[in-house]
Parts: sequence; C-alpha cells; structure tokens
Amino acid sequence: MIIGNGLIANSLKDIDSEDNIFFASGVSNSLETRSSEFEREFTLLKNTLENTGDRKLIYFSTLSVNDQSKQNSHYVLHKLAMENYIKKNSDNYLILRIGNIVGKGGNPNTLFNYLNNQITNTHKFTVHNKARRLLIDMDDITKFLETNCILLGNNIVNCAFPYYYDLKEIIGAIEKKTQQKGIYSESDEGDFYKVDFGENINSFFSGISPEDYLETLTQKYI
Repeated sequence: MIIGNGLIANSLKDIDSEDNIFFASGVSNSLETRSSEFEREFTLLKNTLENTGDRKLIYFSTLSVNDQSKQNSHYVLHKLAMENYIKKNSDNYLILRIGNIVGKGGNPNTLFNYLNNQITNTHKFTVHNKARRLLIDMDDITKFLETNCILLGNNIVNCAFPYYYDLKEIIGAIEKKTQQKGIYSESDEGDFYKVDFGENINSFFSGISPEDYLETLTQKYI
C-alpha cells in the first residue's frame, strides 16, 4: 500500500505490497512554515498507524535532521517528531532518512533540479563553497527497499550515496551534460554535516565511484 502521489510514491509502484505501507505523503518543502501543513501529515500518519495491522510502515524522513544549522527549522523539528511518534506507536517500522533525491520530475526546488534550471535557463546564482551534499537516485531508494525492507526491522537508516559532493562537482557534471556554462558567483559560506552510513548502504553502493554515480544521475535525469 502506498500513501502519497509525489515523486517517491510514484517510484515505489513496482514494489508495492500488501505487506507494507509506504508512507510517502508529507511536507515536501523543507522551507515550509505553515503549521497546517505539518498537522495534516501528522493526522494522516496517526490514522495510518491505527490501521496498519501486521503490516510494516516505511516512513521517509530526511538526513537534514543531522544538520546543526537546521535544528530549529520547522521542517526538521516536524520530521523528528514524526520519527519519535512512529517509534513509540509502531511495532513494525522502517524509517529512511533520505539525502537529496534526484529523479524524474518532483519538486523543482530540490538541489539537482534547481541547479539544472539555473544553468539551462542562464540564471545567475550563488555557490556556497563550503557546502557539501549527499545525493540519492530515486531508483536506488526503490531498489534498496526491494532488497532490504524485510531485513531491516524497527530501524532508522541513513539513505544516500555515501559521498559528500562539492556543489561545483555537481555543477560541472550538469554543465558537461547540457553543454552550457553556469553563471554564478562564489561565497565562502555553506554547511556540511557528517552522516554515519550502515553496512547495508555501504554494501549496496559498493564498487561505484562518486564520479560514475554523478554521471549516471546527469545521463538519466537531464
């Protein structure tokens, strides 16, 4: 059973199962501040948990909960509250903390979509040189769940390709694919937080170089 209709929900259709509830409906904008949006997701989650039965709940959270610069943001506080509610009220769950998703369509404000739009439309933008980002192909989230969902019970998993990309690495890959140069200024700013990846994630991405992974993303989605 899949709850939601966005990028994550649509990408999970091939592994949909009556044994699992994929909770892929929620607040997609990390800059959201309206309490009504957060309350809507909480109410939906609460009602879902009351009707899960023996099925496993898979909830999609965010790696941003590790970002010290965002500890007081409405979005991060909400995601942590949702995680805690699940842990207290479910006997069968898996929480995936997701990095920056790259996929077909989806939120235009995600990092990859934003940079692609700025470059292809020759818009000026600013690059924070100290920033590092963790990327994840939406297809890899689906594949990871297909092979690991049963094995990982009552757990929180940090889910992203385990490499911290410099923004100019990502820009360079997009420039190469689009054959357009980005118009940007540079600022000595940016955030960077470390994440501990489990053996399941490291094993899943074993043998793939950061360069190859980034090139695959640009070839697939640009």
